[in-house]
Amino acid sequence: MTLAPERGSGLNPAQLRFRDLLGKVGSGEHTSSGLSEAEAEEAMNSMLQGLATNAQLGAFLIAHRIRRPEPQELSGMLRSYRSQGPVLRSPGKKALCFGVPYDGRNRSAPILPLVAVGLAAAGETVVLTGGNPMPVKWGVTNAELLAAIGLEWRHLNLQQVELLLQQKGLALCYQPMLFPAAEKLIPVRDEIGKRPPVASLELLYTPHQGDHLLISGYVHPPTETRAIAAMQLAGETDLITVKGLEGSTDLPLSRACITARYRQGELQRTILHPRDHGFNGPEIAWQNLENWANQAIAALGGTGNLAASLHWNLGSWLWLVGSNKTLKGGLDQAKDLIESGKILRWLAELEQTIKELN
Repeated sequence: MTLAPERGSGLNPAQLRFRDLLGKVGSGEHTSSGLSEAEAEEAMNSMLQGLATNAQLGAFLIAHRIRRPEPQELSGMLRSYRSQGPVLRSPGKKALCFGVPYDGRNRSAPILPLVAVGLAAAGETVVLTGGNPMPVKWGVTNAELLAAIGLEWRHLNLQQVELLLQQKGLALCYQPMLFPAAEKLIPVRDEIGKRPPVASLELLYTPHQGDHLLISGYVHPPTETRAIAAMQLAGETDLITVKGLEGSTDLPLSRACITARYRQGELQRTILHPRDHGFNGPEIAWQNLENWANQAIAALGGTGNLAASLHWNLGSWLWLVGSNKTLKGGLDQAKDLIESGKILRWLAELEQTIKELN
């Protein structure tokens, strides 16, 4: 009698292990158990290190997209990003770390890069993250916007970025340069055509280690609930969530601004009404990068279509992060920073410093 050869899957041990983890999130409504924090970290490590197959990557991301990641899963994936990604530090300075969608903006004109410049000019320390335009939105990114006003970060190495953070108070962690492992997931994101759980992770991730305030944008209330729960598990003790424009941290002019501060285990919600403080109007539509750059430079000098949004956002953030004791004080401080030309001078200084690093 002839025996048939032993059957096998053809997967290596790492791929077999990933298949086991995939089974926990992709088994359906009644049998899916979700991953523990440690398992989620293991799964993300496998994806970043290229241990899983492309088919497994796609299956994992789309299964998680359908089921939605649980807080402990987000926390575990965040631990992986922290261990596998770059590290920035700002000794003696509390950093303000903004988390916004990596796939960018395509409906309203972004204001965060200008707010970041204004906060740094006011003496704050600010960390931004992001990369190139990516699926599913393919919107304009922080890196493109900063470059459009003279701050070209995309060629800087980690030491140079950290130097700028410590000396000038502003840094952009540009993913293709500083965290290339995460770039491996982008083609799969394009192929599945939906925002995966990694998109939720990116709203909560910062490369900064040490004392910081994490500021995260969101669109849907369940996203905020998961984010706060995940941050509790991840050991983040200071978090602001913002129902901002297109999921960003940009405060709108056309409606109430819903924010919440989670600090040392306590949650306090603050709703800002721009109309009550003399600000009101439609959001400025996104057109193209050249048009935005002209609007941005004008706004930093106090004129043009983006001026009101910059004033409202910068003043509000100066208050929300504790740089000023009152909202009125923050708005007055923002007005002075803009009208005195201090922000434009600081922008020119930073642009020159970056050029000297080449």
